[in-house]
Amino acid sequence: MDALKDLRIFHGNATPELAKAIAKELHTQPAQAVTKRFADGEVWVDINESVRGKHAFIVQSTCAPVNDNLMELMIITDALKRATVSRVTAVIPYYGYGRQDKKANPREPISARLVANLIEKAGADDVLSVDLHSGQIQGFFQIPVDNLTARPLMVQHARKRFGNMKDVIVVSPDAGGAKRAQEFANALGTPLAIIHKYRPEPNKSQVTQVVGYTALKTAVLYDDIVDTAGSLANAADALVANGTKEVYAYCTHAVLSDDAVKRIQNSKIKKLIITDSIPLGAEAAACRKIEVVSLAPLIAQAIERNQKNMSVSELFRNWY
Repeated sequence: MDALKDLRIFHGNATPELAKAIAKELHTQPAQAVTKRFADGEVWVDINESVRGKHAFIVQSTCAPVNDNLMELMIITDALKRATVSRVTAVIPYYGYGRQDKKANPREPISARLVANLIEKAGADDVLSVDLHSGQIQGFFQIPVDNLTARPLMVQHARKRFGNMKDVIVVSPDAGGAKRAQEFANALGTPLAIIHKYRPEPNKSQVTQVVGYTALKTAVLYDDIVDTAGSLANAADALVANGTKEVYAYCTHAVLSDDAVKRIQNSKIKKLIITDSIPLGAEAAACRKIEVVSLAPLIAQAIERNQKNMSVSELFRNWY
C-alpha cells in the first residue's frame, strides 16, 4: 500500500457514493474538499487539506445536470493544479456529450471534442473513463486516456444468473453496437443476434428487423447507454414477437431520461442490469426491474495500476 500513500480521491456532486466506494476499495477516505454553489449558481471549491506533490483522482461523471457537473470537474481540476498537486487524473465514469462525436448533418458541432478540449485546458493530465460511446473519443484528447469497460463485471453477473449458456443469445439493439455486443457474446460463449432499427428523430426508434434465430431463447440485450429506454422496450417487443422466452438487458450507463423508468417497468424486459456510473433517481431506485452492479472494484484497480505505473490493459487479460 506504500505506493498508494500519495494518491487522493476527490469528487464533486455528481457521483459521491461511487467515489466513496472506490476510496473504500483502496483502503482510504475521500479527500477533504467542499464543492458548493454561490447564490447565483457559480461553482465554489475549497480544498481543505494539503495536496502539494500528491496525485489527485477526481471521480466525477458528467451526467445530468451535465453542464453543472462538467463545470465542477473543471473547477476542481483548476483548484488542485493551483494547489500544486503533482498530477490530476479525471475519472469520468460516464462521459457526457459522448454521443455528439461526429457531424451527422451539416453545421453540427462535435461536442465530444469540445468537452475533451475543455477538460485538457482545465489542467487534467490524463483521463480514466468507462465504456466511451465510441472509441474515437480517445483521439479527441492530447493527453492519455484509459477507456475501461464494464464488460467483465457484466459477464460475471450473467454467468451467475444464467449458469448454462446453451439457451442464451446476446442481442445488439442496433447495428452500430454490434461489435460491443459481439465481444460480450464471445466472453459468454453465446451466439449473437442484431436488431435493425430506424431513427426518425433523436431519442425515437422503430425496429425494422431481427437478424438471428432467437426463438425459444433467453435474449440478453447489451448496450452502453440506456437513455429514454425506447430502443430497449421496442427491441424486447420484437424479440418476444419472434418467440423469445425471456428478455434481459445489460447497459453500462443508465441515463434514464424522460419516461424511461415507466417504459422499463411496462416493457417485456424481465430485468435491466446497469452500473453506478450515474446515480439512480428515486423512481429508478424503487423499480424492481432495475439492478445495479458497482464499478468501484474495477475503477479502484485501474487507479491502483495508474498510481503504480502498471499496465491498465493487463487488468482485463485474466479477468474472466
